[in-house]
Amino acid sequence: MSVPFAYPHPTPPAFGGTVEVAPGLLWARLPLPYRLDHVNVYLIEDGDGWAVVDAGIGTQATMEAWEKLLAGPLAGRRLTRLIVTHMHPDHVGAAGWLIDRFGLPLDMTETEYLQALLLTIDPASLGREFYRRFYADNGLGREVTDAVMTLGHDYLRRLTGLPQDFRRVIAGDRLIIGGRSFDVLTGGGHSSEQMMLYCASEKLFLAADQVLPRISPNVSVYPRDPMGDPLGIYLRSLRSLKAAIPDDALVLPGHDLPFTGLHGRLDDMIAHHEERCQEIVAACRETPRSASELVPVVFHRPLDAHQTGFAFSEILAHVNYLMRRGRLTVQAGPDGIRRAAAL
Repeated sequence: MSVPFAYPHPTPPAFGGTVEVAPGLLWARLPLPYRLDHVNVYLIEDGDGWAVVDAGIGTQATMEAWEKLLAGPLAGRRLTRLIVTHMHPDHVGAAGWLIDRFGLPLDMTETEYLQALLLTIDPASLGREFYRRFYADNGLGREVTDAVMTLGHDYLRRLTGLPQDFRRVIAGDRLIIGGRSFDVLTGGGHSSEQMMLYCASEKLFLAADQVLPRISPNVSVYPRDPMGDPLGIYLRSLRSLKAAIPDDALVLPGHDLPFTGLHGRLDDMIAHHEERCQEIVAACRETPRSASELVPVVFHRPLDAHQTGFAFSEILAHVNYLMRRGRLTVQAGPDGIRRAAAL
């Protein structure tokens, strides 16, 4: 019998505050300077302190929110370790600041750590010519490309560094945190090797960004892997989660509210991406279209540079997915722009 979708904790904590979602497990929020204005972090009781799951973005506002947490609900107890689920700056950005201040060990999957480390040691790579070619080849004009590569990529630079060493975590590991045992799962699509944690004895699922209650996480193709299939990888991950995690688990996501009714939500997310695929195929049946030309087909509201970069890369993920499955063909025209046509 399926579990109805519900929000057991409908009121989120204010920045600097916490909500106890299970005994010894706190939910906190940190601010983001975007339309999606927050990221969730979790604190798990760990002996005489708290293990931290995710750090927030590397901004002054995040550090001020951490100061309120440390002086308020976390006062009197130390931080014991930092677990970062994936390399996106809203999750790893403040890691260097926390680690330097409190001497914390860092637990990450290797792929996520190395990708985050690359951004910290070579942020100039975001402005290199192969990025510009990637956008131009898929129909994004010069003016929009310039905006995406400056204002849009600013998100990727909001980092406070990473240590030169970390503790590698892989799927199938078991993390003991205080009196709890968490099984480690990983999933791709939104990020390459995103870490999720499941406490079977209490049915607590820390899902990071792999499963969100109201929106689908961004699933994008990036210039370093322009023919990749992140959407196919993501959909496989959602199906594997349905087999691995019970429907009545309490899902603790990276954004929005904790919820129950996981299996129905997974089904909805899979259906959502199929609906987008159908929209794209229908548009490409009318006339061949570039990824840039498909953005307004799927996204009907005005987008800023930050949102345009995500939307463009997500459209390309759907195009690559459809091309690999024989529903689209993609060819470069006389102007050098790659356009998709329905088969």
